[in-house]
Amino acid sequence: MYIPKYFKITDETKIYDMIKEHSFATLFSQHNGMPFATHLPLILNKENTYLYGHFARANPQWKDIQNQTVLAIFHGPHCYISPSWYETKKAVPTWNYVTVHVYGEVELLEDEHELMDSLHEMVLKYEAPDSSYRLQDADAEFLADMNKGVQGFKLKINKMEGKAKLSQNHSIQRQELVIDQLEQISNADEQQISSLMRANLKNY
Repeated sequence: MYIPKYFKITDETKIYDMIKEHSFATLFSQHNGMPFATHLPLILNKENTYLYGHFARANPQWKDIQNQTVLAIFHGPHCYISPSWYETKKAVPTWNYVTVHVYGEVELLEDEHELMDSLHEMVLKYEAPDSSYRLQDADAEFLADMNKGVQGFKLKINKMEGKAKLSQNHSIQRQELVIDQLEQISNADEQQISSLMRANLKNY
């Protein structure tokens, strides 16, 4: 990924936080000599060394993915930045965003216990704390049948890249103008980008 130095996320903690907060990823590999992508949730293990996920068995991507170097992209908040917000007419539109790229090799899960552990972690992550649903309470025979339809995997993390394009290449004055405009837009992405920009300014 092309990352100008002022947009590079160098703090690994921030990268891991992005993965956890925006865990619905796009996983790219080569399939039959062509790029192939699947959109799916990926769960980071406690040691921050692997990402766990699962394919539908009908999805052909898993059949030749093992031992490939693959790319998982985690898409954070993003939004349009209008040049009308600047103090000058010498400007063009742009886009602010945060993203993380993870590279590594995939290993298919053959151990039923490892697959179930990863599914438990996934349910715990996404179910509300007060939810009555618990995977371990599901009918065992039904669950076993459902598991036949998925192929679990883990991605060994070899390299991570984080990019936060938050107008850092503009003056502080201009960044504050952008923040003021974004804070007036109720959309979640604009609100998140404005918060990240304001936090970034505090570190100047």
